[in-house]
Amino acid sequence: MIRLLLLFRLFLVVESLNKHFLPKFAQVNNYTNIQILSTKIKVDEVEQFVADSSCGGVVSFVGIVRDSTDSKPVLQLDFESYEPMAIREMKKIAETVLEEFSVKKIAIHHRVGSLKIGEIAVAIAVSCPHRKDAFAACEYAIDTLKQTVPIWKKEIFQDGEVWVSAHP
Repeated sequence: MIRLLLLFRLFLVVESLNKHFLPKFAQVNNYTNIQILSTKIKVDEVEQFVADSSCGGVVSFVGIVRDSTDSKPVLQLDFESYEPMAIREMKKIAETVLEEFSVKKIAIHHRVGSLKIGEIAVAIAVSCPHRKDAFAACEYAIDTLKQTVPIWKKEIFQDGEVWVSAHP
């Protein structure tokens, strides 16, 4: 039992260090902007990053906290992540999008912490010469993020809470 308590305390110390010293931002290159934020996402900054004069299509997806799930009122959402792995997985998504679609730039920003109704949980933007590729790339990015990135969501209700599977 004492060993378990010591391991738990060590875990808490490491988590505290991660929150204070690990970067919340990872710039892969001039074409990719990945962030996990405990502050509000600024959609205009996400879209400005991907702007490119050679691109005729910029598509963005903004995921917002809604007020209900299956007709049950939601008070707020809590997001947690394992940030080093989440950043790594988000980089993989960005690299795939850059390689497999005609994307010039991509930005993926995700929130952690407690979010109220109407707050932005995730923003993704891509720029491409043509709109069709931009739409496909943005859809691929959000779908893959929900399937592979270790970010977990807890829905808070008036009468309790539940952790929600990340997979759609």
